[in-house]
Amino acid sequence: MKPGNDEKACIMIFNLGGPSHIDLWDMKPDAPSEIRGPFKPIRTKSEDIDISEILPLHAKVADKFSLVRSCHHSGAAVHDAGWQMMQTGRRFTGGVETPHAGAVASYLMGRKTDLPPFVVVPELMGRGGGNLPNGQAGGFLGKAHDPFELAADPSKPDFKVPDLLPPDQIGASRLQRRRSMRDIVDQTVKDFETSEDARLLNDNFSAAFRMMTSEQARSAFDLSQEPTKVRERYGMNRVGQCFLLARRLVENGVRFVTVNTFLTVFNELSWDIHGSKPFISVQQMKEQVAPMYDQAYSALLEDLHQRGMLDNVMVTGLSEFGRTPKVNPAGGRDHWPSCFTCSFAGGGVKGGRVVGKSDPIGGFPADRPTGPGDIVATIFKGLGFDHTSHLPGPAGRPFPMVDIGDEPISELF
Repeated sequence: MKPGNDEKACIMIFNLGGPSHIDLWDMKPDAPSEIRGPFKPIRTKSEDIDISEILPLHAKVADKFSLVRSCHHSGAAVHDAGWQMMQTGRRFTGGVETPHAGAVASYLMGRKTDLPPFVVVPELMGRGGGNLPNGQAGGFLGKAHDPFELAADPSKPDFKVPDLLPPDQIGASRLQRRRSMRDIVDQTVKDFETSEDARLLNDNFSAAFRMMTSEQARSAFDLSQEPTKVRERYGMNRVGQCFLLARRLVENGVRFVTVNTFLTVFNELSWDIHGSKPFISVQQMKEQVAPMYDQAYSALLEDLHQRGMLDNVMVTGLSEFGRTPKVNPAGGRDHWPSCFTCSFAGGGVKGGRVVGKSDPIGGFPADRPTGPGDIVATIFKGLGFDHTSHLPGPAGRPFPMVDIGDEPISELF
């Protein structure tokens, strides 16, 4: 029997680079200028939430999301350490890689339709600088619960998912691969039908074959089916179209979608505002990064609400850390895992709330410290899982879904 509500799903937005909580969601207008930065807070649709003037569309949907301003972790101040901890709830130790929250959903809920249960768009995280596993995998649950990676930019005019193209649009070699896939599965089972390896191979090949030949799967990924005004509301850029695609995927039965808003912190746009190259400046955040995110996030919450989906779909806005309270000499801010803000909406979360608070300069939690395990436990609660239960860990030993003491953020519900 599958745990939780079979209609539940999660969209995890991972804000790669580490947004500046002080410049966006946890502003300090009364602090000295070197702390408060260049932006001013604005009022929102929620009496409890003030946010930055560079997120004006967030202000209009603030009744639909809540902020946790006391997030922190004890990992190193490098991107991939935070990626790992915030998506799995733990730092990897002793050679054990903990599964991504989406992999846990894949394991516990299974496939609902022809689509895979766990999808990452537009692609897996790139280089972070620490050479650590990024946490976007099945971990000890096995590769069967790794995500399906889109590996394409849905904002491109010629966007297609190659393995989902109909037969008349793919080359002969790819078509032959499809036709031979079932033969491979059958032969594998025939040769090793009593082995666990054969069962796993059969399941994996069958799932892949089922998706590649599915009209439903092709339709779910086909953004051309969306009205132009809807696509434009999300933003005709990679971030906006990935958010729209995430909505289409959960609408078609995907259990868990992770959206990487950016892919690397080197020589590309991201939230990594050190202020000088190869990173971005505060001005670039104001003029390029924040507007894309503001438009896409507000559109997603409004769209889910209008479609009656928000109660069942949790939307989490996570990051690997925040930014230093003090502005650096380049006018930017540096890595700061000691305090940052995450957002939650849908999936039973009550909007318009602020949970926890930081100290007067946004440097450390002053109330309700919230670690990665609490964040992941909250996601599990939104999916209907019992966070106190266990998974089959390394060597088949029971492995707790979250560590002792890690609990869902009850104030959100």
